[in-house]
Amino acid sequence: MNQPQQNAVTLLTEPVEHFLNYLKSEKQLSLNTQINYRRQLYALISLASEVEFTNWRNLDSSLVRLLISRSKRQGLQARSLALRLSALRSFCDWLVKNGQLTANPARGVLNPKQGQHLPKNIDIDEINQLLNIEYNDPLSVRDRTMLELMYGSGLRLSELVNLNCRELNLTDGEIRVLGKGNKERKLPLGRESIKWIKHWLSMRDFLVPKDDALFISKLGKRISPRNVEKRFAQWGVKQGLSAHVHPHKLRHSFATHMLESSGDLRAVQELLGHADLSTTQVYTHLDFSHLSDVYDSAHPRAKRGK
Repeated sequence: MNQPQQNAVTLLTEPVEHFLNYLKSEKQLSLNTQINYRRQLYALISLASEVEFTNWRNLDSSLVRLLISRSKRQGLQARSLALRLSALRSFCDWLVKNGQLTANPARGVLNPKQGQHLPKNIDIDEINQLLNIEYNDPLSVRDRTMLELMYGSGLRLSELVNLNCRELNLTDGEIRVLGKGNKERKLPLGRESIKWIKHWLSMRDFLVPKDDALFISKLGKRISPRNVEKRFAQWGVKQGLSAHVHPHKLRHSFATHMLESSGDLRAVQELLGHADLSTTQVYTHLDFSHLSDVYDSAHPRAKRGK
């Protein structure tokens, strides 16, 4: 690499490294998010020479579209393109904040359209079949409690494994959960969840806990996400379910069943911990026509000339 090329690459990589350090030290985003942003931003840097782009200060919306177009030509699918654009938007927000750009040129570029690949939910009869576990050994009771809590409160897998005993308030029937972006939310616990948590806590000491983790492995350590996935899949087979049981499928089933019963999209959004209502709308198979029907039938000022 000759000197001018090396200088151009440095002009692009140095701000990215500062941004990634900001994500780690100040925003304290998850390691997975940091890795994804690094991968996407360096992929864009690798395309810079193709579009004669050498300095982030010169980035405009036409260049953003060109970079995304070149990424698509490389074979990236819509979901990956959206992730790349999201990383670039966040980086440009940081550049604006630090006075290196006057406006974010990636904000006006729309995400590529993508098909919705949503997990099928488990119907209520099969949920009851899954939860009809009669074994009373510590590991079975632990798994039964995790299944109940996952479906009963719509937790993410990461939220489930990171729960601590101190975050339980069984008297008031509440639990504190740390979700995405370190955002804490308080969730109600159902009667069955409380019953099974108490049952599990009466057996938890048999596994000699190493810390305050609510759910632990047979070695006493905090249970891993992979272990939860494996155990749920095994129970699905053992209980005779027709479909594979995965933690996210239980969360999806919670959302679908709650929405079917209540029709309250905002409440389901809060329970799931979604920052954006549109995420909940997609997640629960809603489309605009359904929302329109709900609005027309339920809202006191919704007649709209009918």
